[in-house]
Amino acid sequence: MMRRGIVFALAFCLALPGLSLAANVKIGFINSITGPEAPIGENLTNGVTLAIEDLKKKGIDVQLLKEDDTGKPQISMSAMEKLAGQGVAGVVGPYTSACANAVAKLAEKYKVPLLVPAAAKEEITRQNLKYVYRLNAPADQYASSLIDAAMTMGKPKTIAFIYENTDFGTSTSKTAKEYVAKKGIQVVADESYSKGSPDYRSTLTKIKAKNPDLVFMVSYVADAILLMRQSREIGLQPQAFLGGGAGFTTVQFAKEKEISNNVFSTTQWTDDVNWPGAKDFFNRYKSKFGKEPTYHAACAYQAMLIMAETASKNGGDREKTKAGLKSGSWKGIMGETKFEDYEGFTNQNKHQMLVLQIQNGQFETVFPTKFASKKPVFPFPKWK
Repeated sequence: MMRRGIVFALAFCLALPGLSLAANVKIGFINSITGPEAPIGENLTNGVTLAIEDLKKKGIDVQLLKEDDTGKPQISMSAMEKLAGQGVAGVVGPYTSACANAVAKLAEKYKVPLLVPAAAKEEITRQNLKYVYRLNAPADQYASSLIDAAMTMGKPKTIAFIYENTDFGTSTSKTAKEYVAKKGIQVVADESYSKGSPDYRSTLTKIKAKNPDLVFMVSYVADAILLMRQSREIGLQPQAFLGGGAGFTTVQFAKEKEISNNVFSTTQWTDDVNWPGAKDFFNRYKSKFGKEPTYHAACAYQAMLIMAETASKNGGDREKTKAGLKSGSWKGIMGETKFEDYEGFTNQNKHQMLVLQIQNGQFETVFPTKFASKKPVFPFPKWK
């Protein structure tokens, strides 16, 4: 009798389009929860937390399996192997480019759909991998967006590069150097460094001697702060400091007003764009976590929504989830999302980048003009 009742209840739910049982889906999440990138990793974790809440409201119960890679590729790879064995429908993450690139090959090996939310290295989606998708714009867009903005404001002729010698730093600066060559801007300094170094003054002094119009930096947050602090100490005075995402887009960096004001950076997201739900996400995040979200949080939020909804719709089947990611399109806090193949990329979302400038300790969108909340300050004012 009880069995007949359950069958009847299921048939009743299926007969009514507006009524459904909660769907359960198992999703993996690899992130830098501890380690040097943990401050940014926290944003991704918080974004995913809000996504899980919203998925539950839609009737999708996510069994989230979290793995901490500490920002190390080998640990990230072990996490991917573990999650693949636990039967997840898909994986969101990892954060850093080095970890994401390492994990991408394993996703292909184990045939597990992987949705990268924020890692920028171009190679991640340039390997013709069929199970790997990326929500955020890749490294080439960080560079071109900043350079285009600088050329709109002035007529720079020279540029200096200083960047960490990681996958993120080298790939972002490589595409930037290729782009400025096309624009006729001369590279007068090309300096890489080991992340976490205690002193960059000798390198910055070498750059100062070249008197570049632009200084392009690629760093995570601790190094971003130290580089700008020591740039002030030695009196490095370009027309503009350009921060290639990551550390330059964090609230922690913006709070260092004496050295962060008027620095340009590029980002995947701000709360003042007209993408559906962006402002509401900002307000909810700030209310729940007591701080403002970075683009990493928004990327992770949207990535988890897309992965879980697609996996749920396809009963947790990996092949069907993979096909659903490939054929689907979404509109949300990251704007329009669709995974496409173009210019050597596979399953890459063509995401609109935004250029920010820190003004009075606050991030303001200054380019593209249609999204701008403030006019840019240019050239960079003399150090006080």
